[in-house]
Amino acid sequence: ASTYYVLGKLNAAEQLQEDVLALSKVVLGESHPDTLNSMGKLARTYCAFGKFNAAEQLEEDAFALSKIVLGDNHPDTLTSMANLASTYYALGKFNVAEQLEENVLSLRRIVLGNNHPDTLTSLANLADTYCALGKFNTAEQLEEDVLSLRKIVLGNNHPDTLTSMANLARTYRVLGKFDAAEQLEEDVLSLRNKIVLGDRHPDTLNSMANLASTYRALGNLDAAEQLEENVLSLCKIVLGNNHPDTLTSMANLADTYCALGKFNAAEQLEEDVLFLRKQVLGDNHPDTLTSMANLARTYYVLGKCSAAEQLEEDVLSLRKQVLGDGHPDALTSMANLARTYRVLGKFNAAKQLEEDVLSLRKQVLGDNHPDTVTSMASLASTYHALGKFSAAEQLEEDVFSLSKIEL
Repeated sequence: ASTYYVLGKLNAAEQLQEDVLALSKVVLGESHPDTLNSMGKLARTYCAFGKFNAAEQLEEDAFALSKIVLGDNHPDTLTSMANLASTYYALGKFNVAEQLEENVLSLRRIVLGNNHPDTLTSLANLADTYCALGKFNTAEQLEEDVLSLRKIVLGNNHPDTLTSMANLARTYRVLGKFDAAEQLEEDVLSLRNKIVLGDRHPDTLNSMANLASTYRALGNLDAAEQLEENVLSLCKIVLGNNHPDTLTSMANLADTYCALGKFNAAEQLEEDVLFLRKQVLGDNHPDTLTSMANLARTYYVLGKCSAAEQLEEDVLSLRKQVLGDGHPDALTSMANLARTYRVLGKFNAAKQLEEDVLSLRKQVLGDNHPDTVTSMASLASTYHALGKFSAAEQLEEDVFSLSKIEL
């Protein structure tokens, strides 16, 4: 079953693991360490299928029993903690995941040592959660450390090393370091495809999707579209139509359609993704909120500004609740809503939001981040509309200066 899982043959792995768990409970008992191990493995496969609620229940049970049977600091108990934290992350429960992952990392350093592969996994998982919480600079530092250590401990071509490369590339992309991201992602895709995993492994598909996102960010839209259409087709075959990764592939392709001006095609995909994500992940999951935001953006460009405004107000309210006021996604929602207000002639409402966004983006992302510069340009446009020409001129000079630095 473990071999099937590593090879991406998830249906075969799930069937075997369910059989093993049922037999272990009968033969060994529900609290036997081998039974607990079987629970953990089955939960990981459920996660790979996107069955996060089923995984969460199994992992909470396994973690509680491990503490009783093995003790709080036993390596298997720490594995149960780590797995549960990963599932919380997948469910969008980022703050709970962060707390568990920090605890696991601290304990693994004590019990296993700083360079143990499981300790490095905890570092990598915590960096993922920092990213999800918008703590990108902290995540970047952790990911660079993990990548360096995994190369030493596991080797350059180990699957976990490649995962670290992929994660670091993602963070580079979010931080606007697109060239660095592109180079890493091309390396990861080549290694996963040809050397380690094969062209249909879920991790290879993830690498293709990440590279396509970077191509889009760099303006290589035709290359992005081609990759994303391939990924979506393969995800449907390998993972199924409703798997979270398949839905992400649909969303990514819709993003590229938007960038290419294929707005009607994007709208159809985004409406489908939003409907399915509500069913699969729930109304308040961060990915569902992203789908709402993307659909609102498409409504906006199609001139459906009132529909966009309603969705954007809903998304902003939910993102503040789920992610916090200063999270980059919440700031994006504020910026998008302000843009819609501006088009609808609600300039004072737009101005208030844009001033807040600019202030927060400077704090969270830094003065030179592309999103911060975009906020400056947007606010300058609103100042113009309100007749505040001196303030607009100052901002536009700043934008011009920063744009030259970026070039």
